[in-house]
Amino acid sequence: MKRPFNFGSGPAMLPLKVLEHARDELVDWHGCGMSVMEMSHRGEEYTSIHAEAQADLRALLDIPSNYKVLFMQGGATSQFAMVPMNLLRGKTSADYLNTGVWSEKAIKEARKFCRVQVVASSEDEGFTRAPAFDAWKTDLGAAYLHYTPNETIGGVEIFPVPETRGVPLVADMSSNILSRPIDVSRFGLIYAGAQKNIGPAGITIVIVREDLIGNALTDTPTLFDYKLCADNDSMVNTPPTYAIYIAGLVFKYMKAEGGLAVMEARARAKAGLLYDFLDASDFYETRVARENRSLTNITFRLKDETRNDAFVESAKARGLLQIRGHRLAGGMRASIYNAMPIEGVEALVDFMKDFERRGAPKPR
Repeated sequence: MKRPFNFGSGPAMLPLKVLEHARDELVDWHGCGMSVMEMSHRGEEYTSIHAEAQADLRALLDIPSNYKVLFMQGGATSQFAMVPMNLLRGKTSADYLNTGVWSEKAIKEARKFCRVQVVASSEDEGFTRAPAFDAWKTDLGAAYLHYTPNETIGGVEIFPVPETRGVPLVADMSSNILSRPIDVSRFGLIYAGAQKNIGPAGITIVIVREDLIGNALTDTPTLFDYKLCADNDSMVNTPPTYAIYIAGLVFKYMKAEGGLAVMEARARAKAGLLYDFLDASDFYETRVARENRSLTNITFRLKDETRNDAFVESAKARGLLQIRGHRLAGGMRASIYNAMPIEGVEALVDFMKDFERRGAPKPR
């Protein structure tokens, strides 16, 4: 089956092997006579799926035993509130790094619960780079330090893990989780919406160190309390069972492909191919600083932006979908998560060369 290449930022493409596996099990999972969508979340069939998904995620990321893995709902955006609700632990302030739209949204939400100190911001540079670590003005008394390692909209990624001198580090990894190995022990909490690099929309992954939970704000809603979620194995209420099932299939796919070291090597090869082309072109450009170029969300522009619509339509006709940039950023964006094969990036580069060579007509 020949499928187009989907460069959407999320919900994003899934590995074809995963989709075919889910198709084959859609009506009858392992001969039990039920679809996963029909199972009781308390039944032995689903609980086995749930447990395997957690175990496979732990194996992929080598998550230490003193961390809880939670399958939550509400998307990463819900974590903008849940993080301060759970992690302030009697403190009144938290540190935040501002590197783009998602950082700004997290900051705005956190200000409803505590005093937010912005340790550094790249807003004055149009969010085209991340502030150098030595420019961060951190507070050792802060409840935690929050940052967004990869800004999906701007295509800015921070590669080294910040040193926080004992302050719990919180990371919104929605768009770069599982793209490379990480040392989970460097973080107090990691969260990620699944619909970019893990699975369908509906599940939010939270990985949190045990000593940080259990002291939520007194008026924290039951479903927002990490400790209650952990104590109930992410089943305080009915979890998004089918989304967890698909995520589990993706975890198994990644393990079978060789794990996160292989995912990183592929990501660097794909990103390098597109960035090398952009750097050599007089027709296109990327404005992101070289040291902060995302491996998963590559933003670029046509230098003559009157050709944008023609570019998008021509790309679609070639089977290259959802290439237009976010409405807040403009330009173009190629999201090349783990499920995107290098053949997709090769097809995009070939198309971009052809579009430049043909010179699309300007609108009248």
